[in-house]
Amino acid sequence: MASLPLPETLLELPTSPRWPGALARQLRQLHHANPVLSAVGWLHVALLLLALALLPFDGRVVTGLPVWIKPAKFAVSVALYVWSLGWLLAGLPAQAQRAVRGLSWGVAVSMVVEIGCIFLQAARGTTSHYNNASLFDGVVFGLMGVFILVNTLLTIWAVYLVWRHRPAGPAGYVWGVRLGLGLFLVGSVLGGVMIRLGQHTVGAPDGGPGLPGLGWSTRAGDLRAAHFLGLHSLQMVPLLGWALSHWLPRRAVLLTWLGAALYAAAVAGLFALALCGVPLLSA
Repeated sequence: MASLPLPETLLELPTSPRWPGALARQLRQLHHANPVLSAVGWLHVALLLLALALLPFDGRVVTGLPVWIKPAKFAVSVALYVWSLGWLLAGLPAQAQRAVRGLSWGVAVSMVVEIGCIFLQAARGTTSHYNNASLFDGVVFGLMGVFILVNTLLTIWAVYLVWRHRPAGPAGYVWGVRLGLGLFLVGSVLGGVMIRLGQHTVGAPDGGPGLPGLGWSTRAGDLRAAHFLGLHSLQMVPLLGWALSHWLPRRAVLLTWLGAALYAAAVAGLFALALCGVPLLSA
């Protein structure tokens, strides 16, 4: 598992007509640097295609959404997570790569167990999270909870590694990686709050009217919005630091900290809104 050089093509992806080829090269580089998380990401791409293929043929509904929507969403989310984490950790120096290897295996096992439980419960026509309707359902949710905790502990380890060892790249990007992983940890902890409450809706039962595709409640508070934003800091904040390092190199560190602070404020605002029972958007 080698340190991964950060290509200049990263910022060209949204606009360059050659971005599909650049993306393919970066995925190949990622597979070379971290084959474990690369393979788990591709597994989730395959599971996404499976869920989408099943969607038109299965009319069952769980908590107000077609039964295969949740597995599809989690497949996308986990693929983005493991590929992003693999990319960010590949920038660490060689002396940290043994720790990265162990961390990667732990994350891989945790994510495979979680997606397996989600697909199993979808196939049974029931929900995976907060489900204690039967002994079997409780065991499945308990197993998910154990590996969610394991993944959170591994995230703490990842945060330590990127602060202990300087990732490759310009200063703004380095701070983007550190702050992005820290905010991702906050988003993970918000998931623990939902587990503690036994549901994600505040002020109403789970299910009912929700935003199209997302399912976030439009009649009560929904903690998933803050959780979602917190988790995707893993992509957004490092990208911000990378962009600022190229556009405004002299002020990149300061502006990356400012951007991360505003991002954290947005997560906190969504969390407070949900705790007050206020929906992100009303029906």
